[in-house]
Amino acid sequence: MKKYYFLIVSAVLLISTQVMAQEKWAIEFRPGLNFPTSDVGDTDADIGYGFEITGAYKIMPHLAFYAGWGFNQFRGDDVFTQEDITLLEKGFTFGFQINRPIGTTSFSYLARAGAIYNRIELENIAGDITADTEYGFGWQLAVGIDYELASKISLRPMLRYRSLSTDIEVENVSTETKLNYFSFGIGLAKKF
Repeated sequence: MKKYYFLIVSAVLLISTQVMAQEKWAIEFRPGLNFPTSDVGDTDADIGYGFEITGAYKIMPHLAFYAGWGFNQFRGDDVFTQEDITLLEKGFTFGFQINRPIGTTSFSYLARAGAIYNRIELENIAGDITADTEYGFGWQLAVGIDYELASKISLRPMLRYRSLSTDIEVENVSTETKLNYFSFGIGLAKKF
């Protein structure tokens, strides 16, 4: 039994050492500012903020699959009631990422295309959720730069465009709600 245990542990260590040496994985934390391109339903949305945590797995030298979770908040006024409203967008993101080095420098081009699976909650000034959408699919595109600060640590300024269209029900009336916005953030990524 000890012989099999030793073989299994040795195989796991050998495989994990090779995986670590290839730097196939990355994790990233990205705070950012969000700029809505239009009203969201009956809400005149202001500039918002949020963050996203993603993990990526390199499937080819310059191509990776990424997935993560994000939270974004927008304040605004309801057009009809003139109440202060907070829009909360939260959910999942996934897609593909291209990372191409620029010559021999520490800089690389970075581009992402993918989907989002998010929901929107409307919150009144008292902090009560007054309306909530179901999860719905949307899409996102992003471009940026990857700057390697140190070995396996990068800063990633990125500009994104995100679009989510879903139905929201308020007092038994269903309305299509579109949340479209540009987002600028600077992520901190760790490769391993």
